[in-house]
Amino acid sequence: MEKKILFPQIGGLVHGGDYNPEQWLDRPDILDADMRMMKKAGINCVTLGVFSWATYEPEEGNYHFEWMEKIIEKLYQNEIYTILATPSGARPAWLDGKYLEAMRVDNRGVRDHHGKRHNHCMTSDRYRDKVGIIDRMLAERLGTHPGVVMYHISNELGGECFCPRCVQKFQMYLAEQYEYDIERLNSEWWTSFWSHHYNTFSEIEPPYVNGETSIMGLNMEWKRFTTWNMIDFMRYEIAMLHRVTPDIPVTTNFMGLYGGLDYRKMALRLDAISWDNYPAYHNDFETFADTMYETAFHHAVMRSMKRDKPFMMMESTPSLVNWHGVNKLKRPGVHKLSALQAVACGSDTVQYFQWRKGRGSYEQFHGAVVDHIGTDDTRVFAEVAEVGQLLQKLAPVAGTLVGTRAALLFDWENRWAIWDVKALCQQTKKYERTCIDIWKEFLKLGIDMDVVGSEEDLNCYDVVVAPMQYLLQPRTAENLKYFVERGGQLLATYFTGYVDAAQLCYLGGFPGDGLKELFGIVSEEIDSLYPSDRNGVEMKDGSRWEVKEYAEILRVQDAEVLGTYTDDFYQGSAAVTCKKYGKGNAYYVAARTSAADMRPLFEQMLENAGIPVRKLPEGVEFHTRSGKEGNYEFYLNCTTHTVKVAGVCGRDMVTDAEVSEEIDLPPYGVAVIKKSE
Repeated sequence: MEKKILFPQIGGLVHGGDYNPEQWLDRPDILDADMRMMKKAGINCVTLGVFSWATYEPEEGNYHFEWMEKIIEKLYQNEIYTILATPSGARPAWLDGKYLEAMRVDNRGVRDHHGKRHNHCMTSDRYRDKVGIIDRMLAERLGTHPGVVMYHISNELGGECFCPRCVQKFQMYLAEQYEYDIERLNSEWWTSFWSHHYNTFSEIEPPYVNGETSIMGLNMEWKRFTTWNMIDFMRYEIAMLHRVTPDIPVTTNFMGLYGGLDYRKMALRLDAISWDNYPAYHNDFETFADTMYETAFHHAVMRSMKRDKPFMMMESTPSLVNWHGVNKLKRPGVHKLSALQAVACGSDTVQYFQWRKGRGSYEQFHGAVVDHIGTDDTRVFAEVAEVGQLLQKLAPVAGTLVGTRAALLFDWENRWAIWDVKALCQQTKKYERTCIDIWKEFLKLGIDMDVVGSEEDLNCYDVVVAPMQYLLQPRTAENLKYFVERGGQLLATYFTGYVDAAQLCYLGGFPGDGLKELFGIVSEEIDSLYPSDRNGVEMKDGSRWEVKEYAEILRVQDAEVLGTYTDDFYQGSAAVTCKKYGKGNAYYVAARTSAADMRPLFEQMLENAGIPVRKLPEGVEFHTRSGKEGNYEFYLNCTTHTVKVAGVCGRDMVTDAEVSEEIDLPPYGVAVIKKSE
């Protein structure tokens, strides 16, 4: 497998993070100390200028880039490279005071005041003009420096705008999407219900909170439009930069499973995927291992957006954040563990927000490498420096990829549709939780699954799980049928194939669009359960699964029944089925049950596909990255006690020791095994 090095200039893994020298321009002694301490911590790359607009341009047309030029050059002289951000994530006060249209309008039609961040109107011509000017000047003055290796577009893009310009743009967008056929829109939105028929596209308003929110098609199209509009703005920024420096790659930092934008569509416009990783470590509502497993799922979501290259963990904290409900410190050893987890899951970077804590404002107590004490003898600094040394040892891992034969389907539009649908129980839909729990159960079997969209190419996979695929995109059904026909092992669950991409229900029974033939069943009804309700599934092997929250009543056509309900009026009817389809198998689980209960079914699918299961001690993660030099196995102990892991052979790149069969992992311990040839 060929390596895909993100930063050839650096030649290894990136260690760095957000650096905000504009906050310290009056303290050259602090800026000098930063350079010294960065080298001591093994920092080789920093992100600059994320929120520097007011320093670049304190008054309209009065530009100052010389201070940043000096910082970039000084970093470069110290062998530290720069990811240069565009400053559009937060605007200076003079801009909002002069150009009111740059500020967003909320979902009640009220324009925002100046302040906060990621708050610009994506459609405003005036704002685009100002962004275009400063982006072009950044590229001309700073982007040509040899120390600049990437552009970082804005910051944590998100939100929506309901201003008159955005409303008009939305109407134009709809007209183009529906080929200027208003009756087609009325048909697909089912506007005959409640007399919501539109005569022209100009009559359509976005879903104001005090307006029309009952048309699922409207709500979905507004979300699609918001993604489209944000991409349009992002492309505008990229174009400004690339007119001057076309060869510098671009990224923007995603926010995990943020629900306001379809990240997969945005990913198509980026050269690398990056994201901001802030788990609630050491919480009191789950085990530490579960927090780690869920973080690994988020890494997999990001990794899977561009499977042909590593991703970037653009932000994380070496200690704590300032915005959780409880801002808990990372315990000793957890920083190294979390950093290595990112690398194990496919990241070529370990980056922080932030390098140095600021003295004031909103994030003055957000964790940083350098605390207010200002010295390099703190516990946190020592742990960061340890990670820096370790990443240097792991340099050969850079550019290698996580290869897997298993995938879980997760669609942003399906998620939006489930959020919006007036069905089931509004409090227990839990689409995201259902996906995460299933993914975690595979990880406990040593299987690293990709997380992909339902229309993506599945040819590289042999096992696919599709939880709650309520909305089917135009190519989803054919994609799944082809996957199984060629020999794939597919598992779908209750609430699959109820509506098409316009959110119109399929007629003739669920799942629709030909999936009844694939699974050999028809879902006739779905029952929502109260917490006090009790039901279960009795499997053919004698095991019993607990049913909670949802249970479909199936009409079996030509599938084999693997499990039946134990209670209620549908006692004895099919709850788990399997149909042989082509060379593969299509499993259907009609009730919500725990992922742990389903583990034997997952193991059967993996066995059918010839994918070996890795038996791991409780709380140990296993990941593999591969390149032309060989394979690198990562073992992460997510517990507070020492564990033994058997079946390990090779050289541990952490300790430089040869391993021949078994390793001892201390609490929060890590091992990276270069496999013997």
